[in-house]
Amino acid sequence: MALPGGLLTRGEEPVPLKSISVTLSIREFVAGVSATLNYENEEEVPLETFFVFPMDEDSAVYSFEAEIDGKKIKAELKDKRKAHSIYESALSNRRQAFLLEEDRYSRDVFCCNVGNLHPGSKVALTLKYVQELPLEADGTLRYVLPAVLNPRYCRPGSSEDSCLNMKTPVVPLEELPYTFSMIATIRSQHGIERIQSNCPFSPMEYLGDDKTSAQVSLTEGHKFDRDVELLIYYSEKHTPSVAVEMGQAKDNPVDGLMKDPSAMVCFYPNIPEVESPVICGEFVFLMDRSGSMHCPISKQDKSQLRIEAAKETLILLLKSLPIGCYFNVYGFGTSYEAFFPNSVEYTQQTMEEALRRVQLMRADLGGTEILTPLQIIYGEPSIPGHPLQLFIFTDGEVTDTFSVINEVRRNRTKHRCFSFGIGEGASTSLIKGIARVAGGTSEFITGKARMQSKALSALKRALQPAVEDISVSWDLPRGLSAKMLSPEQTVLYRGQRLIIYALLSGTMPPADATGEVCLKYMLQGKSFENRVTFSLQPKPDDNFTIHRLAAKSFLQTKDMGFRDTPAKDKKDVLKVSIDCGVISSQTAFIAVNKSLNKPVQGPLARRDVPRPILFGAASMIPRFYGGGLDRSPAPDHTLRKKCMSLKEASPEIERAHSSTNRMNLETHPTVFGDNHLVQLISLQNADGSWYPDENLAGILGRSLEDLLAAIPVKDANSSSWATVLAMVWLHSNAKQMKCEWELLEKKARTWIRIHAASIMQELVKAAIAFTKSSVDPAIFAL
Repeated sequence: MALPGGLLTRGEEPVPLKSISVTLSIREFVAGVSATLNYENEEEVPLETFFVFPMDEDSAVYSFEAEIDGKKIKAELKDKRKAHSIYESALSNRRQAFLLEEDRYSRDVFCCNVGNLHPGSKVALTLKYVQELPLEADGTLRYVLPAVLNPRYCRPGSSEDSCLNMKTPVVPLEELPYTFSMIATIRSQHGIERIQSNCPFSPMEYLGDDKTSAQVSLTEGHKFDRDVELLIYYSEKHTPSVAVEMGQAKDNPVDGLMKDPSAMVCFYPNIPEVESPVICGEFVFLMDRSGSMHCPISKQDKSQLRIEAAKETLILLLKSLPIGCYFNVYGFGTSYEAFFPNSVEYTQQTMEEALRRVQLMRADLGGTEILTPLQIIYGEPSIPGHPLQLFIFTDGEVTDTFSVINEVRRNRTKHRCFSFGIGEGASTSLIKGIARVAGGTSEFITGKARMQSKALSALKRALQPAVEDISVSWDLPRGLSAKMLSPEQTVLYRGQRLIIYALLSGTMPPADATGEVCLKYMLQGKSFENRVTFSLQPKPDDNFTIHRLAAKSFLQTKDMGFRDTPAKDKKDVLKVSIDCGVISSQTAFIAVNKSLNKPVQGPLARRDVPRPILFGAASMIPRFYGGGLDRSPAPDHTLRKKCMSLKEASPEIERAHSSTNRMNLETHPTVFGDNHLVQLISLQNADGSWYPDENLAGILGRSLEDLLAAIPVKDANSSSWATVLAMVWLHSNAKQMKCEWELLEKKARTWIRIHAASIMQELVKAAIAFTKSSVDPAIFAL
């Protein structure tokens, strides 16, 4: 008989997870999160339930506890194998047990097990974590609570014991059985200007007259159709800072990382913008073409398809490359394709061939198998004088992320890697991990964010002259020393924030004592430095936030997964993880309720908490609910096949959708719908110039005859006139997207400087008049 309310399993049993509530506290650029999972067993038999959920890979999970009938049981962090052994033993002895672990193959997936939840009982499981918040290009802080966990591609024979391979039921969004709530409190000495979100939130409420603290809460009814994102705007510009946190030694004779005070240093280096005297490099673009790339970037109306945004992005990147470099483009899915057998020199001919192939790209290569093309790229011989810069675009739906990260890490000395996660649910472990180990940067494209602008910002970083000889030095009172916990910094980009962690060992000086930390680096032979003076008086924090973040920073450099972490590093990972209470791939939280007077009675039934289906896939897949009345995973080959079909069926839809457009693209290769910006950019030559032709005239809304008749200088090169017209159009009609065409316009200016510098002023005035533009001629000064 069905019970009222909640989702029922295949056998009409209610799902035990009832609600998830999150409390978020942000102070400056650090977030502290407490998430509570509320369970209730409405059945007449004891249950074991499994809940697989996403986490941001930067999260330092440091606490897990259960509250049963008003009593709290704090979990211990143990070696993962030992934790599993304790859990299995407790279940065998009919004791209640609770297990929280990071997936063996990816840092951004967790599994929570509740064992022997007896009939009629309720339990609240609370996990806590801290996290650094990334800084956007405009100075905005970005917090994301992952809520979407998409099906991930699994290579045959690999990661079979991943928790992602549990036969987790999937259901339409409107039928999710559990509710979700969130309240966020933000504090900053800089003052809070505003808070924006991609989800419905209550209006921001200031908690004081000075506007240094504010609160918002998620409105009721959130469905797990998107990650919850907050953009936080402070009133004042971010400034360098050092925070010193008290260790545990005063209250507890501990050893290791938690013993001494820790310091968190935050630099915002003001690296000058300079031109590189020689621009060179090998630029390889690795583009996801799996079936899931046919999905929209977000659930918002008129959101662009991922594959279409990818194509536009590739056009912008190809047009922005410097003459004399080398490049290639790879597409990957279950198989992979390369535009050229090897990287080729960037010329008009090779650029045109690449553009032709971009226009024919489709999301038609099956699953997300990224490891093989990476190995092929790394296996190619290096081009002398042209260091490799790798740009990876993917929706990140890969199960074994550690294998991919390790492959990138093994080749880190020969390249830099810039990564882009596309759409809701992109793996933060994969996207952040590959950029971190190869000295690049990572970006996520969700909501209204444009892949095009983020990719061009990364290309600008890749083209920056290298910052060299980066070092950090400390000036501390006698008897006190700093031990760096962060890895040695080898790469620094303009506009980038730098966070460093250190332990302060020795005798702490009087309360009014200060210290100084200095960041030094070289750029084109010039020396630069940033100094910060700070108080050495450590502040207490019950959560030991800085110590936990320092531990996480250390673990991210050493922990390469349960299976692949080298033996020499595994010992360090285990020690730091357990000493600091921060979970890793080698550890798990385990709690056993030893206070029950008698063991749980009756056979144990398994219940899996369902996940939602995104992007309208609910209409394609039958409804599957949790099942199986024993503890072994019930075979569910149908579900596995259907989950895979989300990624493999999409190309058929895309082919039907675009069959009409393909002929148009092949016949008119410069036409991209009604997007005049992309049309104009696609017409630019590799050297930066434009030809005067019918296509350019059409974008300008004039005839070719009118365009040629309006050349203001007799015997002037018609390409000079066309190039100036194109530049005026960009400033008049696409100013808000300047970050996307800035590099290619710089190429155009360089070309004009060489071919028409003496008549530039006349050309600009005539072009402004011809296009009836109000652009200020002064912005075209060479």
